[in-house]
Amino acid sequence: MHERFLGKLFNKAQRKHLASFQEQGKAINDKVRLYALVGQALIEAKQSAADPFSEIEKLMTWEAFETSVVEAAKLARPEEFDHLALVTQSYPQLRRYAPQLLEVFEFQSTSATEELLQAVALLRELNFKNARRVPDNAPSGFIRPRWQKHVFTSEGIDRRFYETCVLSELGKSLRAGDLWVVGSRRYKDFEEYLLPTEVYRAIKLSGLAVEADCSAYLQRRCEQLDAEFLRVDRLAKAGELPEASIVDGVLKIMPPDDQPEQLEQLTRQAYAMLPRIKITDLLIEVDEWTNFTGHFTHLRNGEVVSDRASPPVQPVRHQ
Repeated sequence: MHERFLGKLFNKAQRKHLASFQEQGKAINDKVRLYALVGQALIEAKQSAADPFSEIEKLMTWEAFETSVVEAAKLARPEEFDHLALVTQSYPQLRRYAPQLLEVFEFQSTSATEELLQAVALLRELNFKNARRVPDNAPSGFIRPRWQKHVFTSEGIDRRFYETCVLSELGKSLRAGDLWVVGSRRYKDFEEYLLPTEVYRAIKLSGLAVEADCSAYLQRRCEQLDAEFLRVDRLAKAGELPEASIVDGVLKIMPPDDQPEQLEQLTRQAYAMLPRIKITDLLIEVDEWTNFTGHFTHLRNGEVVSDRASPPVQPVRHQ
């Protein structure tokens, strides 16, 4: 949910930035055309050794030129033309859940994200004390150059940008594996994916260690696979495949008549681990795989129009 909210937050800021630029497009275009004329007049004045100021006054009064410069300064965007300055407009919504997020979850990090973890601890302390000002010596090694001009101001560290930056970097570090959540299934420590040292040593002593030679390992596995293929073929010809049969080259698997309770429990556990998604999101993802929306047939004014280059088909009406 945090990643989804941050994604919407940045997209919203970008849309506002572009919309503001589009709304002022006519005024910006007028200024560009005006200064193109002024620039051309200055070029001609230099070439003819004429007075440049009088050449400008031929286009407009000097007072009007001064006013246009002030208006152009208001229309101008920062040199980076970045929408990041608008991100904190959604800061009140971020604060509705951010303190609970930082308080409930226990984060741990590698040495690469140690300062980010210190920043998380600092925000927890500020939330507990209900303090607004971020100290000048706050951890800042994780702040990227894009954020620095917004976080560090003449009045000190901007709390809104600092906290938003911490939460943004938090999501990136979790996805990269440089930061993890204790007890999490998705964002757990990479070491938890590996066998414990004691278990590995016991396996190694028992002689069940993985073959170190790749060629020898693949050769052994291929031999095992060939043996299994021969066994399945023999059972299929004799009609002795358990709960399955091969008829005319078609494999048919019969479901068990009586499923054990353990299987039901395992099924429920497996479904509980699946993420909750909207059916519309699922259809969009399946469409990306199969492009099934490109094979619909549309009805327009009683005529059949297909997305594919195929002859028209008469619609079938069902009662």
